[in-house]
Amino acid sequence: MYIKAFKMDGLGNDFVIIDQRSQNFNLKKDQIVKICDRNFIGCDQLILIQKIEKKDAALEFYNSDGSISGACGNGTRCVADLLSKENNDKEIILWTSSGSLKSKILDGNLVETEIGVAKTEWSKIPLNKELDTKNLNIPIINKNGVEHIGGTSVNVGNPHVIFFVENIEDYDLEKIGPEIENHKYFPEKCNVTLAKVINKNLIKVKVWERGAGLTKACGTAACATAVAGNINGLTDKKTDIEFALGKLSISIDENNSVHMKGPVSDVKNIEINI
Repeated sequence: MYIKAFKMDGLGNDFVIIDQRSQNFNLKKDQIVKICDRNFIGCDQLILIQKIEKKDAALEFYNSDGSISGACGNGTRCVADLLSKENNDKEIILWTSSGSLKSKILDGNLVETEIGVAKTEWSKIPLNKELDTKNLNIPIINKNGVEHIGGTSVNVGNPHVIFFVENIEDYDLEKIGPEIENHKYFPEKCNVTLAKVINKNLIKVKVWERGAGLTKACGTAACATAVAGNINGLTDKKTDIEFALGKLSISIDENNSVHMKGPVSDVKNIEINI
């Protein structure tokens, strides 16, 4: 099967994007895994663009392990930019399983997407039992054997848990990530973020994504971290979330809806023979 596709990224969080509006390739799970494999094409997530009435398009997100992802903030921003180049529209509405997401195309390769109101009720994360989502009291151990207990859980289209620590480099996220992702509290698994608050308007993070592993950036993790920081009184309503390759600006409006602004890469045309 020969497929024309696109490659884009947001701060290194990269995607293969396949437009299915005129042709349905009906990819199987093993083909999705192969496309995401960095020994083949390689990406954090595969995104399928589907045709839909009354919206610009519908999106389906697949993690690199072939599992379905409910939301992908950076991926949504990338597709919004791609479609805006197609129809020269500065406002793009995309349907996802988390609802309709509106994106604004700004100057300088910046795209702002409204993610919506974050969920913090235990049943909507979801957790497997009623717990205080502000502090799940989950222990993680740093490289020096020192235990940290915490974890704030937020759902912004997919489940996240955020640990606010003194130094994110003190922790081996490649070890901690899969342990917490598969923790018994999370029946649908979760994304795991280590966060260090620099000041009221800046948090440095490292992210382990559910179904994808360590990623250079994660849009929904940035949103979840900003919400968690605000819930815990650590940050203001506007916060920059800093990844290895740059920052996403997160703001929470008067209706508690979360907005994410940041850069997207240029569009690269690729060909897949699978």
